[in-house]
Amino acid sequence: MATRTSKRTLYRLRGVAPTVDSMFDALDPNQLERVRADIGFPENLGALAVLVTGSFEQPVASWCDEIFLTTGIEVSRPVNRSAGLLMLAVDGEVYAIGYDQGFRLVPDRLKDHRFGLGFASRRVDPGRIRDLVAHTPGGGRTDITLIPGGASVWSLGIVEHVQIVRRLGGHLDDIPLTISRDNPARISSVEGGAGLRLRLGVEGGDLIADIRAIARVLREERPSPELEFVEHVVPVDDPSLLTSLEAALDDLLGREPDGSISAAVPADHWDDYTASRAFRARINSYTAGRSTDDFDLDYVLSRARVQRPGSRVAALREGTVTLYRHSRADRADEIWASGALRWIEAEVSLGSRRFFLMDEHWYEIDQGYLQTIRAHVKRLITSPPSVDLPGWVLGETERSYNESVPDQRPGYVCFDRNNVQTALHRGNGVEICDLLSPDNVLVMVKRAKGSDALSHLFSQALVAVQTLRNSPEARERFAEKVAVVRKGRGLPENYRPTKVVFAILLKDGTELTPDTLFPFSQVTLVQTARTLETWGVRVEVIGITSAPGAVSTSTGHRRLAA
Repeated sequence: MATRTSKRTLYRLRGVAPTVDSMFDALDPNQLERVRADIGFPENLGALAVLVTGSFEQPVASWCDEIFLTTGIEVSRPVNRSAGLLMLAVDGEVYAIGYDQGFRLVPDRLKDHRFGLGFASRRVDPGRIRDLVAHTPGGGRTDITLIPGGASVWSLGIVEHVQIVRRLGGHLDDIPLTISRDNPARISSVEGGAGLRLRLGVEGGDLIADIRAIARVLREERPSPELEFVEHVVPVDDPSLLTSLEAALDDLLGREPDGSISAAVPADHWDDYTASRAFRARINSYTAGRSTDDFDLDYVLSRARVQRPGSRVAALREGTVTLYRHSRADRADEIWASGALRWIEAEVSLGSRRFFLMDEHWYEIDQGYLQTIRAHVKRLITSPPSVDLPGWVLGETERSYNESVPDQRPGYVCFDRNNVQTALHRGNGVEICDLLSPDNVLVMVKRAKGSDALSHLFSQALVAVQTLRNSPEARERFAEKVAVVRKGRGLPENYRPTKVVFAILLKDGTELTPDTLFPFSQVTLVQTARTLETWGVRVEVIGITSAPGAVSTSTGHRRLAA
């Protein structure tokens, strides 16, 4: 008996009218030519539809050259992958389903990037999460978690509002799909990101009914309370606001990099990224661009800076980044190509509102939550500070500054790179703090040009406090180090930290306030503070002031120049 369902990925397309002509016009003619496409117009679905079939052909597989170099035997084997794409209009919306490599024919610019995630947040069982991909804006970090048996969302260590969930998968709650129509007790699963991967009906009537059931969930239901944080990131759709954001980004692209723009791998092509052996970027240039073993953000930004004001965003949108499965980067080795704008992530502020660009789309964090975050940050940034640190000469390294503090502030101890090693933390060990104050407060110091540096600082504090709380060996080793520097006066018996101070020199001496602290650093800071506070550790944040230049004395200590 033929199966009634098949696991496929369903996309919802934006900006495509529900007509045959519009669906056909949405396709990339270069891609159609590459796969030698055949076009059909099915009439038995009860809905307007376009069917594309073809194949991606590679005359010689990329591994053949390597086999020759390894064995001396010449091998020539082709690669031929089929591709099918079905586009159909259902109740005024246009959807697309890929077969084999057919998903590569779906134009990225037309995908509704919250479609699959929106469905998953409403219908996945929060206690049986199987697949989660979360991105940390500003830090360039993507966490991928796969649990075949499923687990509670809170056991996965997701940090609300700090990490943006890009893909969510798990067991489906009851929904009238073809897969469960004959057997309501049958367990099914779904993966939601830009697309929605699940078992869909194969027969035309079943497929249309499944699409309508999915649309009904998105239209009528709210996300599960445990998963509603997934949708705190709001896409920007207002045309005038988008125009203002692109103008701000264009201006930002014309400046020297300051950490506001970072590299980001398009979420729906992570597998392509990991399979790539060469990358080529072309930004408004007739030349071949640059080929490297990884995406080169510096090259892309340097090309953007030389464009005329007002044309920089367009240059990145029209420019391309191409991925290759072989270092030779021949056309036959091409895996995927996209606009260069998809490969950058940017933070932009318009007045009091904060936005970020991700996957070529603009998003805004929920304003109510931002107000809560800002109020918490304002409480953490104390004035006057409880610790007295000297000014920082801007040309001085972080290590030099930390080493100079005990000379200028008696009673402080420098532990920058003087790590504690234990049986659990071998190798480089654990950096407990940069400075220890006279009253045994852990002081973490950082000069930050972007949010990624502060993310590292906050993580350092969590690891250090957790280590001192839970490892007697670590407490003993740390106490020994303190006693050596203080000439026998060590830490109190059974010492555990009760306070952490984050001391930050922001950019080039900019005053540290809730307005100047990087927006994603604010969110990370609050989450870190909440975690530390549950452990009985208070948190304070202070800004380090910049100081005039310094000269060395004959004794090796620094003093401020006159």
